[in-house]
Amino acid sequence: MGIRILVVDDELSMREFLSILLEREGYNVSVADSADEALKIMETALFDLVLSDVNMPGLSGIDLLSIIKKKTPETAVLMLTAFSAAEQAVEAMKLGAYDYICKPFKNEEIKQLIKNALEKQGLIRENRMLKNDVNQRDSFCGIIGKSSKMRSLFDMIQKVAVSQSTVLILGESGTGKELVARSVHTCSTRKTKPFVAVNCGAIPENLIESELFGHKKGSFTGAVSDRPGLFEQADGGTLLLDEIGELPLLMQTKLLRVLQEREFKRVGDAVIRKTDVRIISASNRDLESQVKEGTFREDLFYRLNVVQLLLPPLRERIEDIPLLIDCFCRKYQVVGQTAQATVTPGALKKLMNHPFHGNIRELENCIERSLIIDPLVISENTLPEQIFQSRIPLLSVDCDIPESGIQLESMLNELEKKYLLKALEKTGGAKKKAGELLGMSFRSFRYRLAKFGLDNGDD
Repeated sequence: MGIRILVVDDELSMREFLSILLEREGYNVSVADSADEALKIMETALFDLVLSDVNMPGLSGIDLLSIIKKKTPETAVLMLTAFSAAEQAVEAMKLGAYDYICKPFKNEEIKQLIKNALEKQGLIRENRMLKNDVNQRDSFCGIIGKSSKMRSLFDMIQKVAVSQSTVLILGESGTGKELVARSVHTCSTRKTKPFVAVNCGAIPENLIESELFGHKKGSFTGAVSDRPGLFEQADGGTLLLDEIGELPLLMQTKLLRVLQEREFKRVGDAVIRKTDVRIISASNRDLESQVKEGTFREDLFYRLNVVQLLLPPLRERIEDIPLLIDCFCRKYQVVGQTAQATVTPGALKKLMNHPFHGNIRELENCIERSLIIDPLVISENTLPEQIFQSRIPLLSVDCDIPESGIQLESMLNELEKKYLLKALEKTGGAKKKAGELLGMSFRSFRYRLAKFGLDNGDD
């Protein structure tokens, strides 16, 4: 049947022009000289897109838009308007129109606008079907879960995906932030373009700029040839900046400029390059606290935090644990083994009662280890020792407040200083390992040491 478009305009010349132009593009085109006639035609046929003038005798294009959005909300609507009526067209967008275009317009301009509108409507339909499918299943784009928190997350992913806004994904380590970022990309209009992920905390500070923006041959020692950066590799697609909180302040400034100007230069190059990349950033840290500490730029935070996706830790969705166990049993099933491994009630109870501070990654490690010991049965005998160990609380201090009150900030600073020194003591002064003991990066650990005058500059 092909894509059906209805052109509504009281000017015969405009109807004929658009009919010829769009039929040459392969669309099935119908025309109407008024909103009333358009509604009669729409009683007998469904249209993918309506292209309507704003000002017409009788019912206006705005009136027609309101009726279409009530009767067939999946139909995309584009408004045609004279430049002087642009304010009306903006109002139409608030009522559900995809976009508007001012007369006179260029042929390529309106063809591209129609293509974009149809792509978005197709994506909305596809995501709606996907949502209905998710309600019948226990996963979404490879993300396992049926708990209320995960279903809310799935809904939010689909809403976010059809926009072009920057997205900030927050969650503890091991909750699946990269998988969520991939699902946003997969459900977007950029899904046929590259998805590129980079861990900002894993790149040496002196190489981050080259990694992101590329470099020109000879720009520094080791630059033996021109090299495109990740922004160029992800052009047209999505770039995930994982652990964005680890980005040094200087690079934060340069990233902010790229987000604002949509352009950059390779290291050592004078050529300005345009970029069309959707940025998704992720972090397991409290970025707002980093803003207050001065280690993360406030303006960059607000630029990245347009839409926020918060991933729940595994301990807050324990009803998903059996599903995840089943998934990992299938993943690690021995080649040639016909029967899938089962879980004894005792083992399942232990797993569902465990806090899993390492989240899904920790659960997966437990299942993989168990299946190495016994490929057919996960029991209490095959589970790792950590599942049976009671977790020692991080703090065991008296929380009573005396009548005279306390200096909370001073107490917390003193406690933080004690943990930093204890971690250094346990690791023999190795700062990277000490940071890992406290669940923080090398850079964050050094920043906190410096805050107390404890950083001697050594690694």
